[in-house]
Amino acid sequence: MKVRRGIPAVAALAVVALAAAGCSSSSSSSSGATGGSSSAASGGNVVDVYSSLPMQGQSNAQTIPLVNGIKLALAQANNKAGQFTVNYKELDDSTAAAGKWDPGQTQANAKQAATDPKAVYYIGEFNSGASEVSIPILNQGGVPQVSPANTYVGLTTSLPGSAAGEPTKYYPSGTRTYLRIVPIDSIQAAADLMAMKQAGCTKVAVANDKEAYGSGLATLLGLEKGFYGVNIVSNTGIDPTAGNFRTYAQTVKASGADCFFFAGIVSNGAVQITKDINAAIPTAKIFGGDGLCTDTYTAASKGGVPAAIDPLIECTVATLNLASYPGGKDFLAAYKAKYGSAEPDPYAIYGYEAMKLGLDTIAKLGADGGNKAKVLAALFATTARSSVLGTYGFDKNGDTTLKSYGLYKVGSDGEPTFSTTLTPDKTVGSS
Repeated sequence: MKVRRGIPAVAALAVVALAAAGCSSSSSSSSGATGGSSSAASGGNVVDVYSSLPMQGQSNAQTIPLVNGIKLALAQANNKAGQFTVNYKELDDSTAAAGKWDPGQTQANAKQAATDPKAVYYIGEFNSGASEVSIPILNQGGVPQVSPANTYVGLTTSLPGSAAGEPTKYYPSGTRTYLRIVPIDSIQAAADLMAMKQAGCTKVAVANDKEAYGSGLATLLGLEKGFYGVNIVSNTGIDPTAGNFRTYAQTVKASGADCFFFAGIVSNGAVQITKDINAAIPTAKIFGGDGLCTDTYTAASKGGVPAAIDPLIECTVATLNLASYPGGKDFLAAYKAKYGSAEPDPYAIYGYEAMKLGLDTIAKLGADGGNKAKVLAALFATTARSSVLGTYGFDKNGDTTLKSYGLYKVGSDGEPTFSTTLTPDKTVGSS
C-alpha cells in the first residue's frame, strides 16, 4: 500500500527530511497512556513508544481497533515495561484532505520519533507506501520500527514483486531497523490464488491501485499463478480518483473473466470498481487482499458495496480465527470488557501483539531497555516467541516466520467473517 511503488526519490526525500529535523514535526495527534508529555517531563526511567497509523478515512475501520489493541496491551502492563514507564504517543499519518495516509504527515511523524532521544519503539506504518516514507527516516535515527500490517515484499527483500533498488534504498545507515509481524505478500498472493482455485475461477481479471501494496500484490499473483493453476487474463493499473470504471468493466467482460481481484486499499476506488464490475458481470466472484477485508468495503451501511454483492466476495487477512489463537479467547474477553465489542476487526490482535512485543523486549533488557540500539538487536534476535498469535520469530530481513492467512467471506450483517486458514506450500523465492 503506497504512493507509487517505484519512486527512487523516496529515500532521498527521507534523508532531507531528517536533516531538517529541527523543524516542527506537525504531528496530527499525540497522546500518552501515562498522561501524554507529562510523564516525559517528570524525568526518570521513561521511554517513548510511538504509533503512526491512518486514523481518518476508510482504513480507520481497521486502525481504530488496532490502536485499541495497542492500548489494551499497555493498560494490562500498567504502562510499564520492566523498570521503565512507557509514554505512548499516538500519531495519525493520514489527513482529512487525503482521506487516507499522507506522505507529508507520515514524514513528519517519523521525523518526530527519529529526533526524540527517548524513542525506543515505533509501531507503524499501516500502509506499505507509508513505510517507504518512514523507514529511511527512522533508520537514520536508529529507531526500531515494527509494522502490524505491511505486506509489500520490497520493504525487506528483493524477491520478485519488488522494485529496483529495494530494499537497500530504505536503509541508508546500512543497518536494518524495520520488522513486521504479518507475513509478506508472496505468501498472501499464494493464499489468494488458493482461494480463487477453490472457488472455481477459470479466468481472473486483476486491477491494482498503483500503490506499492496493490501493484506488488498484483505482480505476485501473476508470478505465482502457475503454482496453483489459476488463469489470470489481465493486470490493469487504475486511476483511484476516477468517477467510475464502467469502460474497464466492459473490457473485463469482453475477456471472458468469471472472477475479479482488486489489489489495493479501500479508499482507492475499491467500492466503485466493484460495483461497476458487478453491473457488467453479475455472477463474477470478487476477491481481494487485506487492503479490502474490512467493513467499509463489505458493509453497505458503512459506505461499502451493496449487500447483494456480499455473497460473491472473499478476501484474505493475515489474521486467523481470533478465538483459535493461543490466548485468543482471553484477548477477546479483555477487549470486550474494555471497548464493548466482542468481535473486533482482526487487526486488533496485531496491534495488541505489536505493543506486547515492544514491552516484553524492553523489559527483558533491564536497565538497557531505554537503549534503542539494544532494543533493535533484541528484536532481531527474537526466535520462538510465545505470543497471542502463536509461536514466531524474525528472519534476518525482519520478516515474521508466520506463514498463514485467513480467508474471509461476508456475513449477513455485512461484516467480514473468518472462513478457513490458508497455508501456501509454494511461493516465489521459496525453496
